[in-house]
Amino acid sequence: MSRAARKTSETGIYHIMARGINRQDIFQDEEDKGVYLERLTRYKEECGFEIYAYCLMDNHIHLLIKEGKVKISDVMKKLGTSYAYFYNWKYERTGHLFQDRYRSENVEDDEYLLQVVRYIHQNPLKEGLSLEEWTSYKDYVNKRGITDRDLIFGMLNKNPEKAEKMFVEYMNEANDDLCLDITGKKRLTDEEAKNIIITVGKLKSCQDMQNIDKEKREKVLRKLKEKGLSIRQIERLTGINRGTVLRI
Repeated sequence: MSRAARKTSETGIYHIMARGINRQDIFQDEEDKGVYLERLTRYKEECGFEIYAYCLMDNHIHLLIKEGKVKISDVMKKLGTSYAYFYNWKYERTGHLFQDRYRSENVEDDEYLLQVVRYIHQNPLKEGLSLEEWTSYKDYVNKRGITDRDLIFGMLNKNPEKAEKMFVEYMNEANDDLCLDITGKKRLTDEEAKNIIITVGKLKSCQDMQNIDKEKREKVLRKLKEKGLSIRQIERLTGINRGTVLRI
């Protein structure tokens, strides 16, 4: 059966996620991530696309790109092939590095565009890292790098100083954003999450999580994360400190 053709974005903006084949790591060290950014910079100039956000995790990549003179599919092919060649040479391996087809979603309005930028920048938080951990967040706050910042800043405020302040506040704001997630799972609604919390914990209410003993609470938190509840969702519905949820 042939694959369904991707829908073309009316704005030309795409949120892209590419990951390692069999979910393996595609970056072993900081040099690898530096090489990928170098390749991204090279093809940005060659293919004429704009980039509004990026995030490099050990086993996957998020990019927010506006298509230029070269189709996004061709950009991703060039980028993936070039980096895989370097990776295979460095680690003396052969074969594919990336899962054969990257995932993408169209970004058609300003509100969702801002949400995707935040989602990408906050990706490292899931691993207990900072917003600046190999993301374009640092390009925005340091006003340098490969990221095209003017569009996002301009959407927030016409005054540059106010726009920068609003950007930092928005990027650090707690939320339940779930855009193009690596797991491909649909985010649970709060009502669904509440029912799971009460059932798994054998509780009368979600807030009762705060009153059970530490050992049981850790077991319940672990099960909740396995069932697909987001860290922020658990924190908001139970009142358990985010740091505690992250450590489990």
